[in-house]
Amino acid sequence: MIVGLCIVELRLNWSNSLKDKRRELKSLINRVRAKFNVSIAETAYQDEWKKAVLGIAAVSSERRHVDSIVNEVVNFIEQNTEAELVSWRTEII
Repeated sequence: MIVGLCIVELRLNWSNSLKDKRRELKSLINRVRAKFNVSIAETAYQDEWKKAVLGIAAVSSERRHVDSIVNEVVNFIEQNTEAELVSWRTEII
């Protein structure tokens, strides 16, 4: 069993409230779950308007497949949100 973990840091410069941030993240998280069947959640900066960190986990029997899923998820996030992708890092266990 291969587990891929990914931490994605986002900046929401346009956000004026936690409500704005949560609306955007909830929509993004639901779309990622539906499209890629991965576990995803906001893991840091829950009380800040302009920052968010998402944790993503994918499981497979092959490392190449996990790498592919994680890369596709990051690309999807970058292309499907108004938030700026600040950084991301991956760990394979």
